[in-house]
Amino acid sequence: MISPYLAPGFYEKALAAGRHRDIVGGRWDETGRIQMQILQEAGMEPHHRLVDIGAGSMRLGCKAVPFLHPGHYWASDASLALMQRGRAAELPDPGRLPENHLIGDAAFALPGLPPDIDFAIAFGVFTHLPEPVVAAALASLRPRLGAVRAFLFTVFLRPSESSGAFRQADGVVTHDTRPPYHLPEARLLALTAAAGWKAQRHKVLLPRGQALFIALPDPAAPGANQTATSDHNSPQAL
Repeated sequence: MISPYLAPGFYEKALAAGRHRDIVGGRWDETGRIQMQILQEAGMEPHHRLVDIGAGSMRLGCKAVPFLHPGHYWASDASLALMQRGRAAELPDPGRLPENHLIGDAAFALPGLPPDIDFAIAFGVFTHLPEPVVAAALASLRPRLGAVRAFLFTVFLRPSESSGAFRQADGVVTHDTRPPYHLPEARLLALTAAAGWKAQRHKVLLPRGQALFIALPDPAAPGANQTATSDHNSPQAL
C-alpha cells in the first residue's frame, strides 16, 4: 500500500470515532497557523481565491475561510466526507464555504475548479506519495493552476548521497519506498521543471522537518499554454 489513507475503511472508521482532526496528522492549531502564515507571506489577501489541495477536515480551512471573502476558498481531498465533516464541525460560519467548493478528488484533477485561482497549497500531501505519483500530480495540476500567483507544497528531503531511511531534523524517519516518503532536492526540482513549474525552496522550517517549496507556472515550458480538457492523464488515486 503506497499510502496509509488507502487502507479499507480508513475514513469511515475514523469519522465514526469522531477523529476527523486526527486523520490529518495532529498539531491541528499549530499547523493551520503555519499554513496561513506562509500563504500571507506569499501575498494572499482576502480578495484572493485559494484552493487547498488535500484539505482534509479544514485544518487550514477553519482559518482561511474567515480570512477570505465568502466563496473564495476551494478544498479538494480524496474524501469528500472528511471535508464535509470539517466544514460542519470546524468552520465558525459554514455558509462562507459553499458546499460545491468541496471537491472530492483523489486524482489531482480538480474538476470544477475555476481558472482564476490565485493561490494553491498542498501541505503534507506529497509526503504520503511515491515519486511517480508526485510527478503525475505536478503534471496534472499545472494546466489547472496556470494562473496562480504561487503554488505552495511540502515534501520531505534527503541528502542526495544517502538512500534508505533518513531521520529528519524534527525526528521523523522518512523512506524511499514507503510512507512517509522523501526525495533528493535536485530530483524534486527536476520533477517540477518537467511538469512546467519553476520551483524554489523556502528557508522556513516546518513541523516534522517538512521542506516548503513555492512554485510558479513556467510560461516557457512545452505545452504551458494548453488548457486541460480531459482528466484521462491525471494521476490515479493516491
